[in-house]
Amino acid sequence: MTFNAKEQKEKVVRWIRDWFEKNGKGCNAILGMSGGKDSTVVAALCCEALDGDKVFGYILPNGEMKDYKVAESICGWLKRKYGFHYAAINIADAVSDVLDSIYPVLLDISTDTGINLPARIRMSTLYALSQSMNGRVANTCNLSEDYVGYSTKYGDAAGDFAPLKSFTSEEVIAIGRELGIPEEFIMKVPTDGLCGQTDEEKLGFTYAVLNRYIRTGEIDDLEVKEKIDRMHEANAFKERVIDRYIMS
Repeated sequence: MTFNAKEQKEKVVRWIRDWFEKNGKGCNAILGMSGGKDSTVVAALCCEALDGDKVFGYILPNGEMKDYKVAESICGWLKRKYGFHYAAINIADAVSDVLDSIYPVLLDISTDTGINLPARIRMSTLYALSQSMNGRVANTCNLSEDYVGYSTKYGDAAGDFAPLKSFTSEEVIAIGRELGIPEEFIMKVPTDGLCGQTDEEKLGFTYAVLNRYIRTGEIDDLEVKEKIDRMHEANAFKERVIDRYIMS
């Protein structure tokens, strides 16, 4: 099936507008700006749906941020085009304070804890801002990331509404082009900004291979297929509403 980026862009803009009409009439859209294509596309979609004056993006570095200048350039472009609002808030002290508080109780803090804590503090910061600004928090994950669990539960996987969860990473790029986003912003090599690797280095396969498998079920390397299937199954809980015991 051919992906119609223009049609899907128009549909998701209407969906965001309708969602706010039902779930936050007059509210602002709040999101974190990482410097990557997903947050850039979500910000632009929200600006088209709500008016840029109702959209607020926050760059949230944990001390030094490799893509800070890129994120700032993206935000500047969005401001010039739509009237988008943005600011930076450094979360380094908050991350350090939590880790310092944990050490006396748990001396052996895992590497993954250190990687995922900043993502969760970023989301807590976005919700703190949102609650004080009559806001609703945008989730910026795409289908490709979600399929293999490449997100942090209660971190970037959280949010009130999710414009991109039905789109693969390649489809997000196509929507970005429809929005007129400069090529250097939507084609930047994707990284999570947490572990120091690119997405594809950490995953062990390319998004092109993953996206083809998601959309067609076709894949050439059976070892990669097994890895994708394992990741999908192991991380499926992240996409479910919290499991609960049903009284009987």
